[in-house]
Amino acid sequence: MDTTCYTNRELSWLQFNERVLNEAGNARVPLAERLSFAAIYQSNLDEFFMVRVGTLMVQMHSDEKIRENKTNMTSEEQVKAILKRVAELEQKKSRIYEQLMGELEPQGIRIINFNKLSNEEGALLETYFDQNIAPFLSPMIIGKQQPFPFLNNKQLYALVLLSTKGGKGKMGIVPCTNSVFKRLIEIPSRPGTFMLCEELILHFVSKLYPKYTVREKSIMRVTRNADIDATDVLDEDLDYRDVMEHLIKQRTRLSPVRLELSRQINDKTQKELAKFLGVHKRHIIKVDTPLDLSFGFQLQGYLRDKTNLFYERRSPQMTPALNLKESILDQVAKKDVLLSYPFESMKPFLRMLHEAAEDDSVVSIKMTLYRVAERSKVIDALIEAAENGKEVVVLVELRARFDEANNIEMSKRLEDAGCHIIYGLGMYKVHSKLCLITRHTEQGLSYITQIGTGNYNEKTSRLYTDLSLLTGNQKIGAEAARVFKSLMLGETVEQTEHLLVAPKCLQNKVIAMIDAEEQKALRGEPAYVGVKINSLTDKAIIEKLIEASKAGVKIELIVRGICCLVPGIPGETENITVVSVVGRFLEHSRIYRFGVGADEKIYIASADFMTRNTIKRVEVAAPIYDEEIRDRLRHIFDTVMADDEKGKQQTCDRAYVDRNLHEKKLNSQELFYEEAYRATATQDPATAAQDQDN
Repeated sequence: MDTTCYTNRELSWLQFNERVLNEAGNARVPLAERLSFAAIYQSNLDEFFMVRVGTLMVQMHSDEKIRENKTNMTSEEQVKAILKRVAELEQKKSRIYEQLMGELEPQGIRIINFNKLSNEEGALLETYFDQNIAPFLSPMIIGKQQPFPFLNNKQLYALVLLSTKGGKGKMGIVPCTNSVFKRLIEIPSRPGTFMLCEELILHFVSKLYPKYTVREKSIMRVTRNADIDATDVLDEDLDYRDVMEHLIKQRTRLSPVRLELSRQINDKTQKELAKFLGVHKRHIIKVDTPLDLSFGFQLQGYLRDKTNLFYERRSPQMTPALNLKESILDQVAKKDVLLSYPFESMKPFLRMLHEAAEDDSVVSIKMTLYRVAERSKVIDALIEAAENGKEVVVLVELRARFDEANNIEMSKRLEDAGCHIIYGLGMYKVHSKLCLITRHTEQGLSYITQIGTGNYNEKTSRLYTDLSLLTGNQKIGAEAARVFKSLMLGETVEQTEHLLVAPKCLQNKVIAMIDAEEQKALRGEPAYVGVKINSLTDKAIIEKLIEASKAGVKIELIVRGICCLVPGIPGETENITVVSVVGRFLEHSRIYRFGVGADEKIYIASADFMTRNTIKRVEVAAPIYDEEIRDRLRHIFDTVMADDEKGKQQTCDRAYVDRNLHEKKLNSQELFYEEAYRATATQDPATAAQDQDN
């Protein structure tokens, strides 16, 4: 098997997370914001172990020897490679963390240990420990009558190795996570100077075991597999929502996949821990930074008055394409509108939903929901519509990982309001971002359709770059209606003319459009493919891209995260360029481009080029027919492609490197915000002010 043009998906993901970590050490990023990138790196890695490593470890213990289909690595080989790479990244994280902490000191913020305290300060903290922490701790000793306790996922514990005068050793464990005491304990005599509560507990842990001598000690943290199996949910005799609630509870007790230690402990104890937890000793990782970096967000609160340490404040602007004083439904019926988040506000879409809830001409609202905000205005609008007598059909995907509980709660609220709820679609997760408003007007049946690249979530619309198309195109509306009809029947769409709809009408159509460009190149005509996605793992599409590159098609790929295709290999992928942008906002929008000039086909989509998206989920891509919006999407794509401030280009040796394309570095996200502000400034001042207030 020739693996020259491929990268393992797990190792590629670790490269992406390293780019996140690099932002924590990037001197051009405001200091306080770098704390966020450090914490995000860690939370990303936690989820990676919980989902990807957890899945690989399950595969390792199966009878069938599963190999990854691009690099031919077994599950065990992948896990070993991951652990080796993570160990290397831990060293880099430690250097960046020390650098960050050093740069925070001149700003009056310090995280210290007991070695840097005076005797008086040490005495104060000891009193604080005795009065405010020790009474709430539950120290345990492991023995025949006290079995090894269950360690909760991602919680902090003090591990102590104890001995008595007789010399017999024992193991003690103290939970350090508690809602009673704070994680950051401020030193009274030094404002802005903190000690982490787990370090304070570890320092005085001997007071919890007065009859023993503490020989070794460390903070530890276990990560558990979180990839719950929803197969049983497909049993038609079981209540879908009840089973999902049960599975969520099961997740908290799944097998460990990693144990982190803050200090080195002896080899014998490590083997005992590995045996207790049911993992190989290689899954025990020594970490030289605090095991939970989320306190960085708390530190930011102490720095808020120093605005120079943060990004410049930005607020989503109102699109100049709509006037909120007039009916949005009527405006969209006349002309397509594109909203670009977070640079433009989600408010026009929310206003359109509320308008539809109250409009007498609106017969029904149908919507697919994958992730929504906890206090969702979208849910409020749908409930309002149902209470006003509209037919409201909502597909709530209960299998949206880590959002299952929130989606279950939202489904109950919608159901109580009289909405018709669909829970997913059998073997296929529904990941599409599709909303269909059906009206009965004097001219007859009329559709307003919204198709997006991101979730209906007001919070993430301010943090992720996403695109949302509002269209009155009746052919698109009719196909969207077919999608919903199929979902309500528990089926998938078999054929489409305008929309690309996975699992049966997306991958094949994408490959066909790449093939059409390949045929142009073979005829000596200009040929082009441009794709902006989060991940590229679909082997069928990758093989077609390689084939097209060999034929001479110019291919530009903006892939934020996993990219299993290696560009720039002579004779293979030399016509392919891969760029990844990691910046202030999470790049999340998907754009597909095929062809050049007037014949170019442009889509926005909910789907990445991953097999799970292209043939294992319900996804929707929408064609863009409006010429102004087409030009705008070309501008967005080309600008991100040319970003040399936050964009890194992948080389043929799989490395991601800086580029110097402009005399002054181009930051695409900052440019898009500047453009949004300028567009708002050109509006009538009274209209703009009224729009911002709404």
